[in-house]
Amino acid sequence: MPDRCRKLFTFISANRRERRAVAGPPGRRRLRSAAAGFFSAVALVGAPAIAQDAQSTRSAGGIVVRPAEARLSLERLKLPGDEHLGLVGNSYLVDVGGGFAFGPAVFGAVSGDRGGLFSLGAELAYRQRLAGPLRAEAGLYVGGGGGGSIAVNNGLVMRPHLDLLYDFGAYNIGLSWSRVRFVGSPVDSSQLGLVLSANTSFGYIPRDRMSVPVASIGRPGAGFDRIQAVFGVYQPRGDNTRASGGKLPDSLGYVGVRAERAFSGISYWGLEANAGTKGGVTGYAEYLATIGVESGIGDQILTVGSRLALGMAGGGDVSTGGGLLGKASVYTAVRLTRDLAATVELGMTRAPQGNFKAVHGSASLMWIFDDAGNVFSPSRTTRTDFSAGIEQFEAARRDGSTRRLRAVVLKGSRFLDRNLYVTGQAHSAFDGDAGGYAAGLFGFGWQTPLGGPSGPTWYVGLEALSGAGGGGGVDVRGGALVQGNAYVGFDIGPSTSVRVNAGKIRSQRGKIDATVVDVALVFSFGLAGQGSR
Repeated sequence: MPDRCRKLFTFISANRRERRAVAGPPGRRRLRSAAAGFFSAVALVGAPAIAQDAQSTRSAGGIVVRPAEARLSLERLKLPGDEHLGLVGNSYLVDVGGGFAFGPAVFGAVSGDRGGLFSLGAELAYRQRLAGPLRAEAGLYVGGGGGGSIAVNNGLVMRPHLDLLYDFGAYNIGLSWSRVRFVGSPVDSSQLGLVLSANTSFGYIPRDRMSVPVASIGRPGAGFDRIQAVFGVYQPRGDNTRASGGKLPDSLGYVGVRAERAFSGISYWGLEANAGTKGGVTGYAEYLATIGVESGIGDQILTVGSRLALGMAGGGDVSTGGGLLGKASVYTAVRLTRDLAATVELGMTRAPQGNFKAVHGSASLMWIFDDAGNVFSPSRTTRTDFSAGIEQFEAARRDGSTRRLRAVVLKGSRFLDRNLYVTGQAHSAFDGDAGGYAAGLFGFGWQTPLGGPSGPTWYVGLEALSGAGGGGGVDVRGGALVQGNAYVGFDIGPSTSVRVNAGKIRSQRGKIDATVVDVALVFSFGLAGQGSR
């Protein structure tokens, strides 16, 4: 067995021993052990990413292209009381060298009676080809999660897995053995499942070469052409009751984000995530895959289209049954500038396993990264940051207490110019008896470097954010959140830095009003966008 693979198995085994050690009475030892498990995973993840800074090989033109996979998994968990739950996982793993791949992942319930169970985190995997197109993979997912009325204690989730995959070229299909455990809770299930992944690539420009013009080689980064910040309303129809009984309000507000990519003429696919903000559904969340068609009218300033979406949803006492949710919509978009458009959408939403059915309407601001064509035109380089870290604040609870909460934080930022950027962030609790708490925040930031042109570089920045969150017994009331941050960062590699952040987080209607701090590992790179539209 290769040394790197042996280290990964040793790490998984060590975490199993640790979980047995924390199975006793609750106390500080359990919290420290759970947090230590997550910090160890972050360290394991960070090492290959930092090493990759020095090991990257550049393609012609200065663009680094790394193999990547978009992965979908399906498995059936056994819960206490002989209850079963269908769990779907979605991850995006980028090859970081030495057989390792790393990336963000999300899991959620789609069958059973636990709609609203979600987990957000990161995965590290090691791959080894066995013979011909057959390969084996060992991996570890670590994240925060909860919901679906399941007692998950702090929310720390660990999912070691072993996969056997057959490579068909463009995609891989295989079987997976996994163990899903919410540390410190009775949820501990081992099972077989199915896994499907599509082979793709992640192309970027190292930060130290972003000032050098390069020729575009196609879609950059994860390959999305555009992102939308969405503000919407559900108007329930028919016999809509809460999961606990009682009628839903006449109107439910939500905010979210969509990322989309064209794949054939007028067709596109994408991902959608939304969270409830108004109507007494704090903690409600959706994560969906979408597919659609659209066509420009006249000079392309006006676009009309339609789309379908399917995925997992629940929480906030909304009756989604096992968690499966579907949408059908029509929309129109008006181009405001080369990079921005405004969209209005109307459609129907339904949870077939529950009784949630609604008409939805939304308005969104669409940020256009690239048009689908013109892939050989001169490009412009746009700086992008991705970071993974941990935040902590004293969170007011619905029972009147205030206790420390720790959460996984994943952030993506895209710079509008040298200093100004837009950012989207996802938060999910893994410590502090708040399993199930999650938040999504969006906003603007400003950053400037400190120090000279040579040697290690410091930088400072500010952020203003708003969004929605809830769950885990945290007193958010309505879900709307605002947060302001100030941070300082220090470069530890050509594209990697460590960032320490401090700020204030407040809920507009609840009792959250606390100082928040977080520490994150940041990967900064350039994306080569198309120069003409």
